[in-house]
Amino acid sequence: MADLRLLRSFLEVIECGAITSAARRLYITQPALSRRLQQLEAEFGAPLLERTARGIAPTEQGRYIEREARLLVERWEAMHEGVLALSNLEAGVVRVGGGATAISFLLPEAIAKLQRAHPGVIFKVKEAGSRDIERDVLEERLELGIVTQPVSSEDFELTPLQRDRIVLVAASDHPLARRKRIPVSELDGQDVVAFEAPSAIRRLIDDALRAAGVRVKVVMELRSIPAILRMVETTHRLAFVSQLGVGQGGDGIRVLSVSGLRITRGLAVIRKRDRPLSPAAAAFARLLRGEGRVSPDRPRSDERQ
Repeated sequence: MADLRLLRSFLEVIECGAITSAARRLYITQPALSRRLQQLEAEFGAPLLERTARGIAPTEQGRYIEREARLLVERWEAMHEGVLALSNLEAGVVRVGGGATAISFLLPEAIAKLQRAHPGVIFKVKEAGSRDIERDVLEERLELGIVTQPVSSEDFELTPLQRDRIVLVAASDHPLARRKRIPVSELDGQDVVAFEAPSAIRRLIDDALRAAGVRVKVVMELRSIPAILRMVETTHRLAFVSQLGVGQGGDGIRVLSVSGLRITRGLAVIRKRDRPLSPAAAAFARLLRGEGRVSPDRPRSDERQ
């Protein structure tokens, strides 16, 4: 049966595209690495690597082995990290993801609190749209995600975090900024800087405008709130953004009051149902849920399964 040493060597060769480079990174000789690869191919009875114009690449059988090997190696590493982290969270990795709002406003304080108590815990944070984060949680590339509700699958355990209001903003010298209140109908045909489609927040905004019978003209799509606010200020377009992020725009941004339109979303932390969390991730999940504890002792029953 192939051991992890052989699988790690195989994955390193694919990563480097060359045996010489892979051997250097593995701190072994090139002949030793070649023997490992031969042993692995003998184990499976099939050629797993081939030479191409771009270097060494996996064969069809090799691509299958690559996918499975990555899962095995990741599982082993997670198990190893978990055992280390059980000792008062002296070590451990928290893999968490979320959208721009979560990364900027919900995660920093909780991360700082956990790391003050347990400096050995490190975080690997991914910023992406809610659907991408959901997929990564389901495929176990992330343990935790902060997403916009509703989620797309029943395979999540979900804990609501807070409601987030989506507000209309404009530059302080925009004609609409002088108005105390704006009927939603006056937004029809307005130029808007929008979040990238098909993000969850973009769908939420589009659905709300459609329900109000309003059609705006999207003239630019951006991913982050600071970038959107900067464009609003310099191009004098309108934008819908999270109320949590309005402060990033400074004095040049105004929040407009729109009658007949109220957009809110629920932000929630998700994990894959029935998948045990690592001790570090379990402690972080407790912080996000507002339970306050950062120690690994007495986890919830579903985190011990």
